[in-house]
Amino acid sequence: MQMSPELDPRRPIVEVMARIGRETQITLDERERHFKITDAVIIAISVVLIVLAVFNIYFVRVLYNDLDQIVVNMESMVTKLNRVDSDMVAVADHVDAFEHHMKNMEPLTENVVGITERLPKMRKDMALMAQSMNLINQDMNLLRQAVGTINPNMMQMTASIARMRVDVYRIAEPMGAFNPILP
Repeated sequence: MQMSPELDPRRPIVEVMARIGRETQITLDERERHFKITDAVIIAISVVLIVLAVFNIYFVRVLYNDLDQIVVNMESMVTKLNRVDSDMVAVADHVDAFEHHMKNMEPLTENVVGITERLPKMRKDMALMAQSMNLINQDMNLLRQAVGTINPNMMQMTASIARMRVDVYRIAEPMGAFNPILP
């Protein structure tokens, strides 16, 4: 008993297996195509990351050099501000000495008034001189007060610059760790 090929019960199984084989091959082809695309994307991203790493190292090196120059400038500024501070102290000392000398001018003015009683022509000139000395004394007091306010400001600026120098050192110190590995 021979059966016709259309009625053979194995035929649907063979057709299903053939269809599964075709679908499996299509899936394998798609998978291989996706692997190739993924490999190309990974290579492209790796190249971009290498380029970015080179630029990053270059910019870190430039930043380190700039920070180093800032530290050098800060140290120079602190040195110059210390020199200005010592000069301002010297000026304040000279103003104090000059003021002391100006206080010695008051007895001289009194003696001159005594002379003006004897010499009527010189009296007007001496009175004007006394007024001028008072104005000079007032001006010197104002100058002394001005120098007194400048001196604390200079000390405050010097302290601020020193604090900035320490902060820049704190920033530059981690950058210095990259020095041995930088090109």
